[in-house]
Amino acid sequence: MNGVRHFLLALQFFTRVPVTGGLAGWVGYSPAMLRASAAHFPGVGWLVGAVGAGVFVIAQLGLPGWAGALVAALLSTIATVWMTGAFHEDGLADLADGLGGSADRERALAIMKDSRIGAFGAIALVLALALKVALLAVLAGQGALAVAAALVAAHVLSRLAPLFLIRWLPYVGGEGGEGGASKAKPLADAIGGSALLAGIAWSLPALGLLVATHDTAHGLAALALCAVAALGVGRLLRRRLQGFTGDGLGATQQVAEIAIYLALAWQA
Repeated sequence: MNGVRHFLLALQFFTRVPVTGGLAGWVGYSPAMLRASAAHFPGVGWLVGAVGAGVFVIAQLGLPGWAGALVAALLSTIATVWMTGAFHEDGLADLADGLGGSADRERALAIMKDSRIGAFGAIALVLALALKVALLAVLAGQGALAVAAALVAAHVLSRLAPLFLIRWLPYVGGEGGEGGASKAKPLADAIGGSALLAGIAWSLPALGLLVATHDTAHGLAALALCAVAALGVGRLLRRRLQGFTGDGLGATQQVAEIAIYLALAWQA
């Protein structure tokens, strides 16, 4: 039953899905439990992706044509952003502000703790959301099943990517600037191998879904580009910050998600 409690804790922490009352009491909370819940980040992606896919398919039924696909993609993106409380998008914006605002490590970390969004963060956020909407509209040309599978799989696999960063890099989110503890502080300890394997177990069916609805080449290309994107962000974090922050994990998810859409939409 601990696995169920850890999944529900991850759902409570990373989405707006209400886990309240007696259920919340049964789930409980501790930093150790939140660390254990990291194994279920990809599992949260199944629910978020399913909501996004459902909104897209329903919207496109009544909105034909390319313009309709664009609107459906926008509505789907709004649904997933609302469902997660823009948690990962906020991380992308903060990381862009920090790294773009200063070449100095300590100053960059301090900027990232500022709740206000700056020019670099706004630009990164607008470009990321625009890319998502545009790529989903392109994917709509492959059929409703293809775009629905892409949404689900991208939200799952992109949430696996940050687990490797937690495993690979030290946590530095508590350094620099002022303010209280980071919301990622309970994840500061590197996750164990069993948790990483659990995350992979959540993710393998998503890869199978891509292969079944697209083809093997596109499925593997999506996985490869997701890995390359996550590795790129990880190397950037290691070089500029010497470790990961909660914002860095959110940015990794966003970049990996876009990479998957790009690989699936690419027709060479």
